[in-house]
Amino acid sequence: MIRIIEKWKVWFIISGLILIPGIISLFLFKLNFGIDFAGGTLIEMQFPAQQQVQVEKIREVFDSEGLKNIQVSMTSANSFLARTHFIDNEKYKQLRADFNSKIGESKELRFETVGPTVSRDLTTKAIEALILASIMIILYIAWAFRSVPKPLSSWKFGVSAVIALAHDLLTVIGIFSILGHFLHVEIDTLFITALLTVLGFSVHDTIVVFDRIRENLKTTSGDLTYIANKSINETMSRSITTSATVLFTLLALLLFGGASIFWFVFALVVGIIIGTYSSIFVASVVMVLWHRKVKI
Repeated sequence: MIRIIEKWKVWFIISGLILIPGIISLFLFKLNFGIDFAGGTLIEMQFPAQQQVQVEKIREVFDSEGLKNIQVSMTSANSFLARTHFIDNEKYKQLRADFNSKIGESKELRFETVGPTVSRDLTTKAIEALILASIMIILYIAWAFRSVPKPLSSWKFGVSAVIALAHDLLTVIGIFSILGHFLHVEIDTLFITALLTVLGFSVHDTIVVFDRIRENLKTTSGDLTYIANKSINETMSRSITTSATVLFTLLALLLFGGASIFWFVFALVVGIIIGTYSSIFVASVVMVLWHRKVKI
C-alpha cells in the first residue's frame, strides 16, 4: 500500500512548485482579458492568398486612424487578428477602406464589439458563478457526508474538497496568466466555462475518494491516516483511468478541433490533470491533517 498521507510535505512542495509561478504571474501580469471582459473590438481580416501581410503595415493603418496600442497577431501569411479599444461602425468602415487602399482587398472574418458596461457585468457574473458553485459544493458534500462517524465532521470533508478545488482553479488561472503575458492568450467566456467544468470533474473524483474513506471508517479498524491511505489506494486506479479516457477525447479535440476552441480545450486538459492529482494527493491529505492538526 502506497503511504500517501505520511508524505504530505512532498505533495505540498509539488503543489507549491505548480502554484507559485502562476500566483507570481497573477500579481505581476494579471490576466489578459479578452473583449468579453475588458470591452473593446476584435477584428480579424484576410487578404488575397498572394498578398503577404506584415505586422508593421497593419499597425501603420491603425495609426493613421488614431488607434494606438493595438494588439496584432498574424493568424496566417495573409490574415491577422487585432484587438483594440471600442470603435463604432463608421470608424470600422473607414478602417476597412484604408486596408483596401493601402494593403489590398480585405475580407472580414470577424468583427466583435463589447461595451465596457457589458464586460463589467460579465466579469461580475463569472465571479458570482464560481463563488456560488463553491458554496453549493460545500453544502452538498456536508449534507451527503452527514452520516460520517464521529469525531470526523462532514463540514471538514466539504471544506477540504473546496480547498482542493481552489488549488485546481488557481493552477489553471495562473498558467493562463503566464500564457497571456508571453503568448498573448486571452481570457474569454469559454475560459469560465472550462473552469466550471473543471470544478465539476475535480469534485467528482474527490467525492469518490471521500466516499470510500467514509465506508472504510465504518468497516475498518485503525486510525484515520491508515484508513485514508487504504481508501486512496483503492480508488487511485479508478480515478486515473477515468481521467485518462476523458483526456484521450480532449487531446483529439486539441489536435483537430480548430483554433477557435484550442485554448478552451487546453484549459480543460490542464484542469483535469491537476484535478486528478489534487483528488489523490491534496483533498484527503488536507482533511486528515486538519483532523489530526498536522501531528503525523
